[in-house]
Amino acid sequence: MSTDLEVSDLGVLATALQPTRHTVIVTTIVGGTATAYTTAKITGRILGIRYVKTDFTNGVDFTIVGETTATPIWTQVNVDASVTVAPRQATCDTAGVASLYAAGGEPVEDYIVLADERISITIAQGGDLKVGTFHFLIG
Repeated sequence: MSTDLEVSDLGVLATALQPTRHTVIVTTIVGGTATAYTTAKITGRILGIRYVKTDFTNGVDFTIVGETTATPIWTQVNVDASVTVAPRQATCDTAGVASLYAAGGEPVEDYIVLADERISITIAQGGDLKVGTFHFLIG
């Protein structure tokens, strides 16, 4: 079996490596809460998230996780304005011990990866019938 790439394989590989954007518009119910999901199941690294405030109440809370695995992606409270984040997760060795940078004891972090699951967005304190948009960059 050959491990050489054919020219046609390079086009498929290049397409697979291109980042994709998944946009979710979230509208709260009376009481200021909501749960929404990406339309498509996600497979890949979460490169970044852009929250665009439309009219969520100042002080809105977000909890964003993988729907199937509950993998934590982004949790933040008391958000007042649009923001872009690049969430990462702590890494560990094969014994489950946290990997740390020697000099400062800070955690070594890496991309959060999802496989074949939607992203779940839960909103609290968003205000009655208010809207915000989340853009997920996956690569």
